[in-house]
Amino acid sequence: MQIFGVDIGGSGIKGAPVDLDRGDLAQERHKVLTPHPATPKDVADCVAEVVGHFDWSGPVGITFPGVVTGGVTRTAANVDKGWIDHDARTLLGEKLGLPVTVLNDADAAGIAEMAFGAGRGRKGTVIMLTLGTGIGSAVFIDGQLVPNTELGHLELGGHEAEKHASTKAKEDEELSWHHWAHRVQKYLAHLEMLFTPELFIIGGGVSRKADKFLPLIEHVRAEMVPAELQNNAGIVGAAMAAAGK
Repeated sequence: MQIFGVDIGGSGIKGAPVDLDRGDLAQERHKVLTPHPATPKDVADCVAEVVGHFDWSGPVGITFPGVVTGGVTRTAANVDKGWIDHDARTLLGEKLGLPVTVLNDADAAGIAEMAFGAGRGRKGTVIMLTLGTGIGSAVFIDGQLVPNTELGHLELGGHEAEKHASTKAKEDEELSWHHWAHRVQKYLAHLEMLFTPELFIIGGGVSRKADKFLPLIEHVRAEMVPAELQNNAGIVGAAMAAAGK
């Protein structure tokens, strides 16, 4: 069974048909740059370009980098503020002319990792983090998602955590892997103090380079592993949500 997934990020919008039996992309994904400003209309145009690239007709799952309730986007930390309280499901559904499901991007990535990746079969508290333009989070308790946690916005040392420990912070401040790993360590230790997870799954594009920073992180008791689906997790999870999985 195939369903289309789209992952809207702060820097890129990517999508592909997903094979839900394998939990993997059925075709090579297509990506376009996120427009700036990332207004609802301009982002919807880009989503339509990605979906149209495959001549897709059928349900589409779409992630959004913020809180989503009932298809309405409630926050917009890394996209245009016009998304706040916007009916994204109606906007994107009308633009595509297809049935659309919209959910938080990190929640989608977490759903995929729990079903097909590093969280498969894990019980207890699992926290998936997506390190990128910001920091997304997905919290699972015995396999059940606690939606829209947005733990990247916790205060850490007087700063919003994602402004301090995201991949964008590393790039903007030209931090070494060692320096950045120390920041990520402080963030993980803070989350561990609050939630006592058994497992941290580290996702986002930087998960491809997990060997450069995860071994540098100390004093965190929970197991830490890179996301197995890496940066495709959001696309797979979006498709799963559209399929009702």
